[in-house]
Amino acid sequence: MTVAKTSVLVLDCAEPESLALFYAELLGAGVRAGEGLDMVEVVGGAGVHLAVRRDHGYAPPSWPRPEDSQQAHLRILVAPGDLDEAEREAVSLGARPVSADPEQGPRDARLFSDPAGHTFTLAASTAPHLADMS
Repeated sequence: MTVAKTSVLVLDCAEPESLALFYAELLGAGVRAGEGLDMVEVVGGAGVHLAVRRDHGYAPPSWPRPEDSQQAHLRILVAPGDLDEAEREAVSLGARPVSADPEQGPRDARLFSDPAGHTFTLAASTAPHLADMS
């Protein structure tokens, strides 16, 4: 017998409420209280379940410096035709591009940091359920 399981990626930060709202807006999801007073969950449609936890001593990752690690990295998949719009939306919500060299031409993956400094990528997906959405 297999026990049903699910997983939740938990990001640490100093201000979980505001970071949860950032991801909820970006992913078209909602927020709800998580486990304990210092946890907020981001939940929504298929594939959206993330949590944000308060860490009073939080220091953001300093990646992409080669001597430091990413700590965690979210890859958010969008339909290929929606990548430019997804980038504009992320930046309008407070994301900061980590690298944006216009000389590189069109890219199917774009790296950002969220308002608390965690990196994430917006990436074009060829998954049928996303390709049909554009």
